[in-house]
Amino acid sequence: MWDTYLITPMTNVLLFVYDNIGHNFGVAIILFTILIRAITWPLTGQQLKSTQKMQELQSDKDWQAIQKKYKDDKEKLASEQMRVYKERGINPFGSCLPTIIQFPIIIGLYRSIITALAATPLALLDLSRNLYSFLDVAAIIPLNSHFLWFDLGRPESVDIMGFAFPTLAIVVVITSYIQSKLMTPPPTSGDQSAAMGNMMAIYMPFLMGYFAMTFASGLALYFITSNLLGIAQYAMMGRANWSNLIPGKK
Repeated sequence: MWDTYLITPMTNVLLFVYDNIGHNFGVAIILFTILIRAITWPLTGQQLKSTQKMQELQSDKDWQAIQKKYKDDKEKLASEQMRVYKERGINPFGSCLPTIIQFPIIIGLYRSIITALAATPLALLDLSRNLYSFLDVAAIIPLNSHFLWFDLGRPESVDIMGFAFPTLAIVVVITSYIQSKLMTPPPTSGDQSAAMGNMMAIYMPFLMGYFAMTFASGLALYFITSNLLGIAQYAMMGRANWSNLIPGKK
């Protein structure tokens, strides 16, 4: 089921885009990322609205009074917090849910890239068996896996004085951090959900960077494109609080 409903469709869409934009697999991944962003826009919109409500709550006088009143009673504070969330229609996990949902897409894209590149005769045979009828195998195989200075089917690095420098992985970490911080409300005393969101904003970029450094660089290209689109979407809504990027600044 995993292959039938995720890997095979993603592989065919990637190859269809590749076949129609001049056989450039890097551009195909970028356009595919834009397509994924468009499809998941309702989730992203929900995430942005949840983040906005959480940010507005931090400056609400009633909420500040509740925090002050129950600052020494964590259990009561948590109970009041959930009551306020329910009354105002706030999903405490709305800001991190789309990130979690993105993991199957990440795994699927990685498998799709490896499947589409078909590095061995057996992989090429397997690919030919899973292509849809509207694709001309002879016209697109083998794929051109080179984009800019790197091979999309392999981890990327630049040799600087004998040291393999993972430039794409570093860009992934930076852009993931920026996106996470812009879309995560600041934590307040006793606010466990916001605190968890801020922890994810710190740890997730390094996890994404590890994936980008370890797996095929086509996945890193997806991360960077997706992150830049997310930052642009949030900025266009006028909700980007750039001061969040400065550690320790409220």
